[in-house]
Amino acid sequence: MLSTHAVAISLALALAPATVAHYHLADTFIGHDFINGFNWETFDDPTHGRVNFVDQPTALSSNLSFASSDSFVMRADSTQVVAPASRGRDSIRITSHNAYNDSMIVLDLAHMPEGCATWPAFWTISQGGPWPNGGEIDIIEGVNLQPSNLVSLHTTGNCSMGQQRSQTGSAAFSISLRLYNDPPLPCRYTVSPNCDASLNNNQGCGTQFTAPNSFGSSFNQAGGGWYVMQKSATEGINVWFWSRNDHTVPAAVHTNNDMVYPDSTWGSPGATFPSDTCDYASHFNAHQIIFDLTLCGDWAGSVFPSSGCGSGTCTDFVNNNPSAFLDAFWEVNALRVYTLDS
Repeated sequence: MLSTHAVAISLALALAPATVAHYHLADTFIGHDFINGFNWETFDDPTHGRVNFVDQPTALSSNLSFASSDSFVMRADSTQVVAPASRGRDSIRITSHNAYNDSMIVLDLAHMPEGCATWPAFWTISQGGPWPNGGEIDIIEGVNLQPSNLVSLHTTGNCSMGQQRSQTGSAAFSISLRLYNDPPLPCRYTVSPNCDASLNNNQGCGTQFTAPNSFGSSFNQAGGGWYVMQKSATEGINVWFWSRNDHTVPAAVHTNNDMVYPDSTWGSPGATFPSDTCDYASHFNAHQIIFDLTLCGDWAGSVFPSSGCGSGTCTDFVNNNPSAFLDAFWEVNALRVYTLDS
């Protein structure tokens, strides 16, 4: 027979909450930290954009990128007409030196690129590769005048997602396009549930956010906000978003905490990709973090005529309208990366 003391211990253990994983601060990037913590990439845009990615010295000397004590900016050129024979309009693509396994990425963003022909993305990709081995996670992505954010995965085969998941975003969405003074034109786009990059022209599997102010001009007009991505072998991949004036943003997100972990106060993520139909270990490994801004290209260019951006070609628009890119810039308040306790 158990003693009274043993029974008490057993009862206490049974009633104790399950142990939860804690993510501790590994890297912080604020202002000048981006200068030393990221590589400036200069290769040809893999998505065939009308851009010329420039190196760090060029970016800094031409004021396409600059930092202060509490802000970091990177932008497309908005002053020069682009020669047809050139590679494209000057722009920025940066990749973190470090790569992270199970982690949480917290981005405090003041402004994202917006406008016709733009295709901004904040994403992570396998350091080991080669792509799509090790996976790709698009945290912020959209084109032209798109009103809401698209989160998506791109993987090797045998990775898919159910249409019904515990998320506030949607696997299908409708938008209205307005061409000049014409009535809005309904346009429906269905997000694929298959993450395999070799299918559907590399559409991947995605979730369209339904929260207001999650992308483009509405995001910027609201003062920006916070994006958080959790990448976990046990919890899968989850992305949350809070607009700047959202009173529900958790304190662990909007302050410089040494530790974060999503709890019930966070609410459902805008996008979730559980591991029950996509084996995490065989599809994801340590990821680097990327910011980039391309113009036109495979996605923004292909839908440019139907995006309310005019009747000309995307390439001509980029070449001949430098002032159209005055708002085509990233302004980052802070980027924090938290890694899982071993």
